[in-house]
Amino acid sequence: MASKAISVGVGIPMIVVGALIAWLCAPLQSEMQNTIEFVGSLIGILGVVFFISGLFYTKEPIMH
Repeated sequence: MASKAISVGVGIPMIVVGALIAWLCAPLQSEMQNTIEFVGSLIGILGVVFFISGLFYTKEPIMH
């Protein structure tokens, strides 16, 4: 049972914002381009981690 609130509410927006920062904001800044690309990529990677963790989240512990 996946958590849509984590996957859709946190993961996907972080992926989108990270991509926008890395692809649109970084080329506009010549001095700190590498740093801005790194921060955007880091936000995107954390968004992927939140998205995947939302797929595996369950409210009740699974007992085997």
